[in-house]
Amino acid sequence: MAHAHINHSNIHLKWSNKIPPVLTVESGTELNFDLKDGFNNLVHPKTTAAELPGLDTSQTDPAFGPVAVQGAEPGDVLRVDILDLTPAAYGWTAVFPNFGLLSDEFPGPHLKIWDLSTISEGYAEFKEGIRVPTQPFLGVMGLAPPQEGELSTIPPYNWGGNIDCKHITRGSSLYLPVQVPGALFSCGDGHAAQGDGEICGTAIETPMKARLRLTLEKNKPWIKSPHYLTSSEVKNRANNNRGQEYAAVGIDDNLLEATKKGLRSAIDWLVGEKGLTREEAYMLCSVVADLKIVEAVDMPHYAVACSIPLSIFVDKK
Repeated sequence: MAHAHINHSNIHLKWSNKIPPVLTVESGTELNFDLKDGFNNLVHPKTTAAELPGLDTSQTDPAFGPVAVQGAEPGDVLRVDILDLTPAAYGWTAVFPNFGLLSDEFPGPHLKIWDLSTISEGYAEFKEGIRVPTQPFLGVMGLAPPQEGELSTIPPYNWGGNIDCKHITRGSSLYLPVQVPGALFSCGDGHAAQGDGEICGTAIETPMKARLRLTLEKNKPWIKSPHYLTSSEVKNRANNNRGQEYAAVGIDDNLLEATKKGLRSAIDWLVGEKGLTREEAYMLCSVVADLKIVEAVDMPHYAVACSIPLSIFVDKK
């Protein structure tokens, strides 16, 4: 199996289809990414809360890449398999002025530095008596946009970006609709743990080493926004009782519309992949699907996942 490496120097702070690829790989290639955190490593264990307002906000959510995949064309799908994720020895969570779901009530600045030395044991200590389950993932995974010009790396888009979806962990797969030849994949924004929505604006932010596999898939027209398949091992985690799930993410600047888009996309998957009628799929979603606000603060877009447990699909007798 072919391998390739992306390092700190392969950084971009905007999405654009004019950024030349760092390298071009065949479908099925495994890549190792050495990633700075979501603030370009400007926050570190010696940083104080008083320094936060003076940090350069143009460094927010850097992406690393892009990587072109041979044969990728608009209308195709790029599957990103999350093979391994290794956080740094520290992480941080911050409240920045004028950012977060309750920014008017919590003006900040506030900063917590996390010791991640216990991550191999599956937790990080918030304070004495409070252990947070760790679940490393990448907040940013996306492709080059179809339109000309530069776009911010802060919000999520239909072709990926800062989705901040905590469910796309090791063993999971992310499906992204290709917009331009080569797909041009980039990633970044490592997190050791996060709640759905990332409500104060930051998770446990941390530099990350990631091993991913990029595979080109065709003939999946129902994937018009990010879809994901959770790890088959997810049922073994203490905070999950639904087992492996397939989910479609709706993205819009209106929360209700983002929710509707996620539902519609899940219905399209059930019709295209499972052979249901649209009416059957709609009713099935009403009784088994969970709606998750996976991103609530990175304006101008919300991201809402509609997830379906795969355990409902049993062999026909």
